[in-house]
Amino acid sequence: MPHELPKLPYAPDALEPHIDKMTMEIHHGKHHNAYVTNLNKALESAADWQGKSLEDLCRNIATVPEGIRTAVRNNGGGHWNHSLFWTLMGHGKGGEPTGKIAEVIKSTFTDFANFRSKFGEAAMSRFGSGWAWLAKTKDGRFEIVSTPNQDNPLMDGRDAVLGLDVWEHAYYLKYQNRRADYVAAWWNLLNWDEINKRV
Repeated sequence: MPHELPKLPYAPDALEPHIDKMTMEIHHGKHHNAYVTNLNKALESAADWQGKSLEDLCRNIATVPEGIRTAVRNNGGGHWNHSLFWTLMGHGKGGEPTGKIAEVIKSTFTDFANFRSKFGEAAMSRFGSGWAWLAKTKDGRFEIVSTPNQDNPLMDGRDAVLGLDVWEHAYYLKYQNRRADYVAAWWNLLNWDEINKRV
């Protein structure tokens, strides 16, 4: 089955005023849709890989046929990253973390303020396009990491708990070059119930 663009779990204007409706429509309907289209196109020449899940493609990126590996990395990664990203946010969310993620933040980063600061540093220090993540290692440790382009923690053998898109297309219409303002606003949208499913 070809990969498909998932529907947004809320209306395009649901994240306002923090992320505007037009950005969401373009980000989801154009950028994310293009990743899906280009991933399916890349897989046309690799029948053995067409039935693989998106997660399998990312976790096994090193063994994807060399001729399509870059296309699958960029577009499969983009599809997986965005499919997760939409679910981590919601209207009327934000606030202090609750549940298991709150325990992880306290035990690993001392408190939420310190976690926010360190996560923000990862988001701000990513040169050009990429992502900031809270990732879980195979041995159960939690780390803040940053990846370029559409790479993700799955490609390095980790699990992704939380991810923030810092490509300019994620924020430029509203925030222009003020990535720091976008990062600060994003904390008001976090769906801790959904994030807890990934801890």
